[in-house]
Amino acid sequence: MNGENKQLTISNPFLPEPARIVRTYYLTEDVKFFQVRVVDMDKALSFKYCPGQFAMISVVGAGEAPFSISSTPSRPGLLEFCIRKVGGVTNALFRMKENDLIGIRGPYGNGFPVERMRDKDILIVVGGLGTAPLRSVLLYCLDNRDQFRRVSLLHGAKRPSEMIFREEFFALKEREDLECHLAVDGDDTGTWTENIGVVTTLFPKLKEIDPSSTYALVCGPPVMYKFVIKEFVKLNIPKDQILMTLERRMKCGVGKCGHCAIDYIYTCLDGPVFTYWDVIHMRELI
Repeated sequence: MNGENKQLTISNPFLPEPARIVRTYYLTEDVKFFQVRVVDMDKALSFKYCPGQFAMISVVGAGEAPFSISSTPSRPGLLEFCIRKVGGVTNALFRMKENDLIGIRGPYGNGFPVERMRDKDILIVVGGLGTAPLRSVLLYCLDNRDQFRRVSLLHGAKRPSEMIFREEFFALKEREDLECHLAVDGDDTGTWTENIGVVTTLFPKLKEIDPSSTYALVCGPPVMYKFVIKEFVKLNIPKDQILMTLERRMKCGVGKCGHCAIDYIYTCLDGPVFTYWDVIHMRELI
């Protein structure tokens, strides 16, 4: 699928394409959902990307920053982003309203190997803002349900109010073709009806895993990787079928600035999706 991807700006990769904010709302206190459409409708409909890739979003006067694409390429025309307010660009984005214009260029990065994942079991583990890139691959699997075997999701958050896309995932729990387990570290509302505990406490709830036929995907806070990967290894999932997305210090998106370089690896070009083998040999990636 990666070979089919089409850049929004072919002649000049540094020139952003104008895009309009179609819809925006808060997901948590400091995380906002943005649904955008490229102004040029032909480009909007023909733009192709792979789940796990990212785009550069720019705001005039504030700069630009990389963000994972949270939508799925199986639903063309609109792009969705899940953005946390952490700096100048995101502060400017949070002040913008529907119909305002931003700039978008991309897609960048390698994305998930969905071609190799076909006819396999898919196990997705997310925590915090890691929901953003893995929502894309989850929706892609569900939109192409006949191309994948079992699909399982383990979703963790600190508190109920911090679970990103909480209502969406509660709705997904009702699907018979998806195994979905949700957890929070602690319940400060007294109304949480799902599991209480860190996300790894959800692993015993999974139905029996066939490790040789399973792709395991993880994204979340850095501390989470160590413990989740340990669970994957205990399940005997092959190291080249353990995939993680790591957006480490990316800045230009095209490997020119060197900001995300680690030895010979450029996160924006060689990632942001890496296998467990990559991380074993280059632990600085996390």
